Amino acid sequence: MSRVLVPLADGFEEIEAVSIIDVLRRGGIEVITASLGQNLSIKGAHGVVVMAEVEIGAVATEVFDMVVLPGGWDGTLALRDDANVQRILQEMDKKGKYIGAICAAPLALERAGVLKHNYTCYPTIEQQIREDGFSDNEMVVEDGNVFTSRGPATAICFGLQIVKKLEGKDRYLEVKSALLATYCA
Repeated sequence: MSRVLVPLADGFEEIEAVSIIDVLRRGGIEVITASLGQNLSIKGAHGVVVMAEVEIGAVATEVFDMVVLPGGWDGTLALRDDANVQRILQEMDKKGKYIGAICAAPLALERAGVLKHNYTCYPTIEQQIREDGFSDNEMVVEDGNVFTSRGPATAICFGLQIVKKLEGKDRYLEVKSALLATYCA
């Protein structure tokens, strides 16, 4: 069974985090959520509170196949500025493991130096990263070991692409069909 880490910070985008976690778990992937601090209660951008399972400082990258960062402006800035998140991103990339980010969260990948040339993100965020390599035509962009997606409306498709990569096409098609996600590529 694949294992995915989803770090959460206050101000995360709830639709993105919860949709990704849900789709991955439906796909048979173990998902572990991590808080940036000792408080495991994390408040999203729209007031939804979720409980993380572990503190980010206790995370060992060798037990994960992928790390996925949800967006949300305040959450993204916290992920971008957190030393543990930056360490995890760099370690995962160095080991050739998968990395994902949606919405504004590619900013954290850029800070860590792991964002590849081709990517997508929430509209206008590319101006803070770089416009070269940015795509606004695709819901999900895969470049090497890095997956990026646009925002809340693309979160289910993003999760499905991760399921396809980690668990295979048959599992992807099964989950996609159950979700009625015919709009996802």
